[in-house]
Amino acid sequence: MTTVTRAEYCVIACAEAWRDNGEVLASPMGLIPGFGARLAKRTFAPDLLLTDGEAMLVDLDGTVEGWLPYRQHLAMVTGGKRHVMMGASQIDRYGNQNISCIGDWAQPKRQLLGVRGAPVNTLNNPTSYWIPKHSRRVFVEHVDMVSGVGYQRAAEAGPSATRYHRLPRVVTNLGVFDFETPDHAMRLASLHPGVTVDEVAEATGFALVVPDDVPRTREPSAHELELIREVIDPRALRDREVPA
Repeated sequence: MTTVTRAEYCVIACAEAWRDNGEVLASPMGLIPGFGARLAKRTFAPDLLLTDGEAMLVDLDGTVEGWLPYRQHLAMVTGGKRHVMMGASQIDRYGNQNISCIGDWAQPKRQLLGVRGAPVNTLNNPTSYWIPKHSRRVFVEHVDMVSGVGYQRAAEAGPSATRYHRLPRVVTNLGVFDFETPDHAMRLASLHPGVTVDEVAEATGFALVVPDDVPRTREPSAHELELIREVIDPRALRDREVPA
């Protein structure tokens, strides 16, 4: 097997977010999450539903399989039958995400996208995150504004907010993170090969939960590498997002 690049480990880690999800709508936002969803459907998650991002269900090659009217899409979103992978300008230890503004709400330093669909996504279906550049600017003690709802805020809001709320994983260029701890604080779940625990800690603005034995992100199979390199992303666009 030829050397696996960091970007390819990221594709694998994103794909794993949809393992055992069954027949749900995969909504990846971003290049590498999109490659991951398509890889998952081609291998271990054949029941995943893919969309063109607007109104059509599509096959692996983009062929239209059927119409997805907005009312049906909303029904899937609000019933837990969708797993979205979003980005984050900021994220904190409990999974609160910010894509709206940097700085105080009354006079922000930077105006970003706005909350968009983040509250609905996080409260109504599983939501994972993809962050291509892990840094203290993104992994912060407290987000400046809550766009996507984290675990402690969902718990404070009660059963109506926690029914479908789940944050399966956060994938970055350094590793994979989850919230499988008693208080749902972020945990280091795996390191990409070549990355150290100290490197991750240095790039994180809060204290991560770090197990005594941190596994490595799993290796892609030869078949998965072939799919990534020759079928899904033959132009190697992944390496532009996560350089080798």
